[in-house]
Amino acid sequence: MKKVLTIQDISCLGKCSLTIALPILSALGMETVILPTALLSTHTMFKNFTCLDLVDQMEPIARHWKSEGVTFDAIYTGYLGTVAHVDKVKQLFRDFRGRDTLIFVDPVIGDYGRLYPAFDMDYVRKNRELCAEADIIVPNITEAAFMTGMEYREEHDENYIKAMLQRLEALGAKVSVLTGVSLEPGMIGVMGYDRQSGEHFTYQRPRIGTVYHGTGDLFSSTCIGAILKGMDWREAMRVAADYTARTIEVTLHNPDKPWYGVDFEKTLPELLAMQAATEQPFP
Repeated sequence: MKKVLTIQDISCLGKCSLTIALPILSALGMETVILPTALLSTHTMFKNFTCLDLVDQMEPIARHWKSEGVTFDAIYTGYLGTVAHVDKVKQLFRDFRGRDTLIFVDPVIGDYGRLYPAFDMDYVRKNRELCAEADIIVPNITEAAFMTGMEYREEHDENYIKAMLQRLEALGAKVSVLTGVSLEPGMIGVMGYDRQSGEHFTYQRPRIGTVYHGTGDLFSSTCIGAILKGMDWREAMRVAADYTARTIEVTLHNPDKPWYGVDFEKTLPELLAMQAATEQPFP
């Protein structure tokens, strides 16, 4: 069984970060180890949420793991929150990265052309450093624009996306994937670049006209689980995009209309079926 360490916050209410990563990766057959960066009463779309920073616990936890001889097949980071968190994660990479350990970074810093509240350019620069140590990075266009210094464009074409991927590649990751890419009206998906082969990969599917919190976490968690099951990163991105879209569709039909997260609990059987239909079926 593959062992994945995922480093993100815990939002007690509101499906995102660890409360998505843990069940998705576990459902995909991964032994999932968590390292919480902070404990929040809810995710940050709620008002008046509480937050307990756990940065002072990260090093003692890692030191205990080292004393127990713990190793990981993959390390996956999502929302971190502070420069101090990023520095701790960089040290964790150095301490636990083996010859075959996959480093997967989702540099969560902003969306829709803006940084998330409390983030600044120092935090952006730290995420550039984090991406430099990754095997695979999956920023959205906003995050890539801030990290590369390019202009953010809500409407974009293939040349713009390829230029952005070229600048992302210069950060150092082996594979750079942009999410939220729309290359024609009514469509959305991903475009990636493989540094070793020099090849681009594009996947587009019909856009769903709504937004839910945590869908990026759903995409990333599904993607890394699929890769660790032996799937090529391109196929993993396609499966993750399809599953995320399907979960949004199911959530739209929930009569309670939850605004704070997607109903991935209802679609987990479909995720397993999607994986079973690929060239790398689950055992």
